[in-house]
Amino acid sequence: MQETREFRGISQRLAVQYLENLGGEAVDGGDRVEGDGWSVSLDERKVNPVGSITLNEVTVAFEGDAEVLEPLIGKFEQKAIRAGG
Repeated sequence: MQETREFRGISQRLAVQYLENLGGEAVDGGDRVEGDGWSVSLDERKVNPVGSITLNEVTVAFEGDAEVLEPLIGKFEQKAIRAGG
């Protein structure tokens, strides 16, 4: 299974930290995180959604077995999608 999601307002460094807290280990200088039965590739860029506002956007590409990925993605989203700071 492969699933790609984009998250605004978090850094790649923070996304890697979340994935490490979920059992992964950073490789390739933090562009990839690998866990038991899953791997994630990350890419960060700046986006301008409105006018002069600039936000970080991290693309997170999950890969692995569906039974492993579905709960992992849910737990990652709980950490990455949050109101406030």
